[in-house]
Amino acid sequence: MQDVITMLQNMHRPRLMMRAAKVGAEGYRRDAHLPRLLGHSTLPRHYQALLKLIEIETELNTKRKATEPDYSLMRHLDVLIAMVGEARILRAAQVPLGLV
Repeated sequence: MQDVITMLQNMHRPRLMMRAAKVGAEGYRRDAHLPRLLGHSTLPRHYQALLKLIEIETELNTKRKATEPDYSLMRHLDVLIAMVGEARILRAAQVPLGLV
């Protein structure tokens, strides 16, 4: 299975959406955002949160491409912001191989 960071790097979304998500991720607070997006009060580990967010985002992207009437751009951006925020936290927590 692909590593979650590689999965994120291989995602291709509209440039404007990703730019907005990166700007929005500057103010990302997992304790405020994740319960609303994932529907749980307990926060999952970063890796599990990212996997669930990727699953949600994939469904939203499918709806976007199909121009389904129940598609929400705001929800899609919220999920992308959380994905970028969680990925940044996960990357920051990784120990470089040269230090092991």
